[in-house]
Amino acid sequence: MVAQSLASLLQRASIDDHEEVLQSCNAALAKSKSDLQAQHMKVVALLKLDRYEEALKTFQAGGNALKQSAGLEYAYASYKCGKLEDAAEGLTHTASGRGASHLEAQVRYRAEHFRRAAEIYEQLSKDTTSFGHEVNDLSINSWATDAQLQWKGETEFVRHDRLSREDLESFETTYNAACLNIAKGAFKQSEVLLNRAQNICRTSEDLSPEDKVAELLPIAVQQLYVLIQLGKLEEAEAVLKDISVENITELSTKKIARNNIVLARPTAVNPYILYKALHDTPDATNNDRLFEFQDRDMIGNSHAADLLVQKYDGIIRSTTKAQSKCPSPSTDAIPNLLSVYNAAAHAQGETGPKALHKIVPLLERRPTDLGLLLTVVQLYVSNGNTTSAITAMERSLQILEGTNESVRFNPGLLSVLVSLYQLEGRIVQIRTTLAQAASYWRTKPEPPRVPPPRTGDLFRALHQQDPNDRVAIAGYVASQATLDYAQIESELNRLPAVSDLIADIDVSALESAGISPSASSVAAAAAAFAGARKRTAASAEDRANKRVRKSRLPKDFDPAKKPDPERWLPVRDRSSYRPKGKKGKQRAAALTQGGPVNEKAEESPAQQVQKSGGGGGGSNAKKNKKKGKR
Repeated sequence: MVAQSLASLLQRASIDDHEEVLQSCNAALAKSKSDLQAQHMKVVALLKLDRYEEALKTFQAGGNALKQSAGLEYAYASYKCGKLEDAAEGLTHTASGRGASHLEAQVRYRAEHFRRAAEIYEQLSKDTTSFGHEVNDLSINSWATDAQLQWKGETEFVRHDRLSREDLESFETTYNAACLNIAKGAFKQSEVLLNRAQNICRTSEDLSPEDKVAELLPIAVQQLYVLIQLGKLEEAEAVLKDISVENITELSTKKIARNNIVLARPTAVNPYILYKALHDTPDATNNDRLFEFQDRDMIGNSHAADLLVQKYDGIIRSTTKAQSKCPSPSTDAIPNLLSVYNAAAHAQGETGPKALHKIVPLLERRPTDLGLLLTVVQLYVSNGNTTSAITAMERSLQILEGTNESVRFNPGLLSVLVSLYQLEGRIVQIRTTLAQAASYWRTKPEPPRVPPPRTGDLFRALHQQDPNDRVAIAGYVASQATLDYAQIESELNRLPAVSDLIADIDVSALESAGISPSASSVAAAAAAFAGARKRTAASAEDRANKRVRKSRLPKDFDPAKKPDPERWLPVRDRSSYRPKGKKGKQRAAALTQGGPVNEKAEESPAQQVQKSGGGGGGSNAKKNKKKGKR
């Protein structure tokens, strides 16, 4: 009877009567709580009504049987409630098909597993048989995923580079492409794309006036950020007028908008007003929460405002509580950022040696806190005390040895230590450190991924700003030639030929002259083999040209007069020395080769003392002793 009434209800159901479907399902379940079909239809109705928490409660009441029969719905409800692990598990075990793939991509994206999300979108794009109306959605989502990959530093997995004509017709795709360029640091190009996205949205015939306002708000927030980065503060003020923070429904976007607005205003603002503005918006939850790179910046801005209003104890309590939930030691950005602000709160506004006096004891208690360690190292280096910075680094790394080798040999951490060694010329320690790290990571199946340098992005941006700048063209070609030769092939003809550049160089003369090793390199090699720390020897020309302080020059120094080459010898050994007086002449005659030998002069002072009776304790010594003050 219940099944028949529900079936007849479904025949009459339309997209507008989800409440009626829900009431009928509840009536059916009141008679039979285990009616699986009624439970399934109730879940669908709740999802249509955006009542996701109630849908999850229905799944909990229905048990595994309902989760199995409505796996896709369970995964979607879990995803909307921010339970991403449950959603992924539901999709893995119960759901399949193209719809499940779309949902899994969304779940992976929200969980910040961007590489997996990009793979799913690529697979869906290749299946052209069931494309249909999904083309635009796939393009929008794949561009968004690439932007997130760029922000996360996984640039080698970014698939998009240029917008197609179809992409430029959609304001969503254009907006996501602008976000990708922001992540690359190409703000000029981002500004152009954001303006285009704004114009497309305003002239769209598919959006209602209310929808246009909702879509234009995040574009304006992103424009504000780009203008701040470009230093166009007057234009940023104009954009501020178009942003109504109170009309932003998403808490994450609202929080970002408030931060950008505060940053766009003059810096000479009352710190308490700044603190209130940054803390007005509550933290977002579920799927509306910030991504990690956004959250990191928001945490930094919030604690910076806390420091300005001297909430030191509050910062210490909140950062300590947050750190207790994170694994230690950690190389993640947020735990180490918390350590930096915790240290700043302990310093209470002090800098230099005074700050070190308060922070170093913390490092002694928490030697594996990397954020705290790097803060102490930075303070030591800024005070010119490189040796203490090295000692602190070596002590912490020694504690990590044998307990957490992956952190001990973290490339970023070791690069700091190697840089400190370079400042003091410790060549042997540099070689040892790098050799140990290479030996460790060679045994691992997946060595740490070091993000490639962003030189190519910088030269690309310079080239876009001035396409005729030959330096920018040369840098752009050099940085991209090994990655995508076809992309830079057209620029090669704009560079001068190698033969023209070396036309005035006599290669034969260079070959015959050879290359002589510098004195500094020889000294450095000697120091490396000896294992010693020493200064390198300067060349004679460098010593001659070295500027001497006036305080070290004699009063009668004349720079135009050639200095005496024998000035370093004792006066009596110089060729110009002429002894004065009778004794001086006798001493000079005694030292002359071929002259008569004075046996008395040849005797040592000890022999002379013994002959005169001196040195003993006899009576003569007492008689000859002169009186004087003791």
